Amino acid sequence: MDFMQLLDMVMHVDKYLGTFIAEYGTLVYAVLFGIIFGETGLIVLPFLPGDTLLFIAGAFSAEGQINLLVLNVLLIIAAVAGNTVNYFVGRAIGQKVFTHNYRWLDQAALKRTHAFYEKHGGKTIVLSRFVPIVRTFAPFVAGVSEMRFTTFQFYNITGAVLWVGGLTVAGYFFGNIPVIRDHLSAIVLVGVGAAVVPVVLAGLWKFYKKITGVKTV
Repeated sequence: MDFMQLLDMVMHVDKYLGTFIAEYGTLVYAVLFGIIFGETGLIVLPFLPGDTLLFIAGAFSAEGQINLLVLNVLLIIAAVAGNTVNYFVGRAIGQKVFTHNYRWLDQAALKRTHAFYEKHGGKTIVLSRFVPIVRTFAPFVAGVSEMRFTTFQFYNITGAVLWVGGLTVAGYFFGNIPVIRDHLSAIVLVGVGAAVVPVVLAGLWKFYKKITGVKTV
């Protein structure tokens, strides 16, 4: 297998996972671990298909080809470890990341994530798990912003459990239903929207009360 074939397999994991399991058996756990760690821990790999991978892996668990418990334990560890590495990279580089033009860094994605982080703080680490691209940059931004490590780890672990556990279990129960499998990205974004909108509305209400002097009983 050459590099281009491997890259194609990673980018289209939903098509190749069954074949990989049939040919390599339990080695699939190492591959899945590597993809999740890479997407969350290496800021140059935000294109890896984390959501799809988790959901499809859950679907294969329902067919008995992957152990759901082992899958969740390993991938939660991968997600937590990836974010932790990303956090320390951001902390090491520091604020100069906003003034230097690094070729390997998507400045537009970085700035969008930073703006979201400034508004929602620690909740960003949890919510970003469900948003492609943003989930790769969120722990990096937390490190750059020197977020307290214990606080970061609380949100990091919480987000990893919800993201990995939620999508693998969803895949386990619904992954073999075509309409859900084919529209996974849209479903995930709707779910994130449902979580983010109340937070935004609460913030707007606080701002409104501040400028108008409205007091609640």
